[in-house]
Amino acid sequence: MPFEQHYLAGLDLRGRRVLVVGGGTVAQRRLPRLIASGAAVELVSPSVTPAVQGMVDAGELTWHQRRFQPGDVEGAWYVVACTSNVSVNTQIGEEASSLRVFCVRADIAVEGTAVTPAVGTHDGLVLGVLAGGEHRRSASVRDGLVAALRDGRIADQAAAPVGVALVGGGPGDAELITVKGKRLLAHADVVVADRLAPRELLEELPAHVEVVDAAKIPYGRAATQEFINQTLIDRAKEGKFVVRLKGGDPYVFGRGFEELLACAEAGIPVTVVPGVTSAFGVPALAGVPVTHRGVAHEVVVVSGHVAPDDPRSLVDWPSIARLQGTVVLMMAVERAGAFASALMEGRPGSTPVAVIQEGSTASQRVFRSTLDSLGADVKRWEVRPPAIIVVGPVADIASANS
Repeated sequence: MPFEQHYLAGLDLRGRRVLVVGGGTVAQRRLPRLIASGAAVELVSPSVTPAVQGMVDAGELTWHQRRFQPGDVEGAWYVVACTSNVSVNTQIGEEASSLRVFCVRADIAVEGTAVTPAVGTHDGLVLGVLAGGEHRRSASVRDGLVAALRDGRIADQAAAPVGVALVGGGPGDAELITVKGKRLLAHADVVVADRLAPRELLEELPAHVEVVDAAKIPYGRAATQEFINQTLIDRAKEGKFVVRLKGGDPYVFGRGFEELLACAEAGIPVTVVPGVTSAFGVPALAGVPVTHRGVAHEVVVVSGHVAPDDPRSLVDWPSIARLQGTVVLMMAVERAGAFASALMEGRPGSTPVAVIQEGSTASQRVFRSTLDSLGADVKRWEVRPPAIIVVGPVADIASANS
């Protein structure tokens, strides 16, 4: 086993010239972190990958479209040699050494005067792991450390979060919560949870965490919004860190912004963590893409909590009906027939429809219908909330291409 003898240090490259030679896939991997460090990156290469071209077009680096020339290293603080030509990389390394500039050799790491560690990040921390050139080992250790920090197996003495976090838990599968959402949940003193928030996440909470039921059962018992807002404010004022755990995304028909406004008015700081919205995530998991090249050029998400003819409705149903793309209906099970009738004012009754109940969970059910049969089919199948209804050609694209 090789002995790791490199001295691991953090370089402040802000505003300092960094030379990268070679514009292929290795450069494509190395450039983003150099750019993020604030370095003044100059790239020398006859050609670049499309992704690197995008960085150039965005003004993130300067590209000299030519081969490496003697003198290119002059004035650089750091050099990365990642061409596909060993002799050119050797030339770059020799020039860098003569000028006392550290140089990374992407082809033969031991020939360089610096090496790039396996790097990971967590809540403001930057972790670097070196393993004597055993790249898989360093990467696996890096991944393990980051995972352990994120799920609390390694203690992080950073200041505990304060106030309220509005966390989108995703469509139901506990693994679809974001990394940041999972991390904040691990710090919670109080969790105010929706009925549609991933239930398995609550089971993982320590015993001292207070769980407040904020369920809103369709057509049944429901916690009032005033109760939820006041709970968030009261617990936060007690000095507790409160996670408002919601299904899907807090801002997609989730009344998350109302809760933010209430907290802000009370002087409570709020962190917003977006989630995977069920409007897009659930169809995807059921094999229904909400857009597809040559099939749908638009997707519209519509709330179905009021009927099309209800005076409270803010939806321009005639305009929605005339669209040719995808319509995703949420909270629409009870009035599915009415919505179908409104859409048939501009779409044929044969328009494909997919209905996904309890998407992403073990109880997921998927049904196929058409607009003219949707109302009857939903009753016949005994579909119950939560369910997503997808209307448009994409709803049948899988069977059409099978």
